[in-house]
Amino acid sequence: MRPPHHRQLHGTGRRLRAAASLAGIGLTLGGCVGFSPDAGLGPAREYAALDLRKHVVKVADVEGALSAGAQTDMLLRRPLTPDSAVQVALLKNRGLQAAFNDLGVSEAQYVQATLPPAPRLSITQWGLGFNTEIERSVAASLLDLATLPARAEIARDRFRADQYHAAEQVLRLAGEARRQFYRTVAANQATAFLEQALAGAESSAMLAKQLGETGALNKLEQAREQAFYSELGAQLGKARVQQRAERERLTRLLGLWGRETDFRLPNGLPALPARLVPGGEIETEAMRKRTDVQAARFELHSLAGQYGLSQVSSFVSVFDVGFANRFSRSRMPGTADAPPTIDKKSLNGFTGDLTIPIYDFGTSTIQGASEAYLASANRLAERAVNARSEVREAWQRYRGQYDITRHYQASVLPLRKTVQDQALLQYSGMLIDVTTLIVDARARILSSIQAIEARRDFWIAATDLQAATLGGGYSGGSFGGEAPGANTGSSLAIATPGG
Repeated sequence: MRPPHHRQLHGTGRRLRAAASLAGIGLTLGGCVGFSPDAGLGPAREYAALDLRKHVVKVADVEGALSAGAQTDMLLRRPLTPDSAVQVALLKNRGLQAAFNDLGVSEAQYVQATLPPAPRLSITQWGLGFNTEIERSVAASLLDLATLPARAEIARDRFRADQYHAAEQVLRLAGEARRQFYRTVAANQATAFLEQALAGAESSAMLAKQLGETGALNKLEQAREQAFYSELGAQLGKARVQQRAERERLTRLLGLWGRETDFRLPNGLPALPARLVPGGEIETEAMRKRTDVQAARFELHSLAGQYGLSQVSSFVSVFDVGFANRFSRSRMPGTADAPPTIDKKSLNGFTGDLTIPIYDFGTSTIQGASEAYLASANRLAERAVNARSEVREAWQRYRGQYDITRHYQASVLPLRKTVQDQALLQYSGMLIDVTTLIVDARARILSSIQAIEARRDFWIAATDLQAATLGGGYSGGSFGGEAPGANTGSSLAIATPGG
């Protein structure tokens, strides 16, 4: 016969093996996963590398921050280009890093969903001192164990959807930074042109004043020259305000501060491309690459799994099973013929806990899951329809802005220059008065500013076309909508002919 303490250890071993068996069943059913080495940024990095020709990093420690800062400093040593501006934004924008942190939270929830339910240990003791009774039980949810593979698959689809949402944030930031780069450079270019125009107008105003002092120019023509010069100075002041505002918007998107804000920009917008993006396969490419469409597909898959799980588990919501042990110890009083004895009892058994919703037999749960699934399916269909339409609209704007910009460069600006040159010759020969000369100068300034805006709008349209194809926020052709007052030169139209 084994000693009592051997029997107690043997019973404890059986209980530990029972708990281990429950955990082993859960691990077998669930196949728990670990955290990904790239923090879930696989899709985001793929879009950045293949479509943007850039790279993204998640800054999670001091070493990563120093590396990102060193790369940024290297890019800022030279005047920014559209591509380098995008890369700086992907490295320094803290909003994007927050989106990566949100993705990390989503991955943690996914990993947690693949873990089996933890066993619950319960210990109850009655009595104090030597006479006591102890009840111990270890239990786990059999329903959670049985549905663990399905719940893990649902969590995986949700995490995949969040991965594409993170990729969409990368594309959105890249598109906004690129658009704002073009707005800022266009504002700089327009301001520089107005400064040159103002210098010419100042010379003309001074000459008119000198001619007026000699009596060669009457008071009316002198006033018109001075008014033109004054109006042009006001327009330059507005352009400078807009120039500073556009630069600050770009600075915010790039995530720069301190000495980093002294970055340099090119003097003018890039030239038009030699070849345009073909529009034949853009719809097919959009349906294959759009991040929002891909995310909607995974969300639909997760809701489909949730709907199936709700149908299975709607009637029984909780089903727990486990092992239990009751141990009691008491001292029996002795008699004249026998000394006191110790009575020990140990009973093993099973526990079960079943919850049946008697007021709702799963109807509301199934109905809610069904409606959520149908809503997701309709959103996916709407997203697909909208994506096709957006990419067609974006390509039409892209092509149209290209033709408009070419028209300004090839026709409008050369003609305006010819008109002003001939007007200046005739004015020098006293064939026309100063009014005609001022009208032609105003028209040329307005056309030049509009030509700068047309080129800016073309490059914004090119960015919108990429956003409509890949995802990341299509602006709908609102070239000035995202940056209020971006059309810096159009206000020159108030300078009406005739003073």
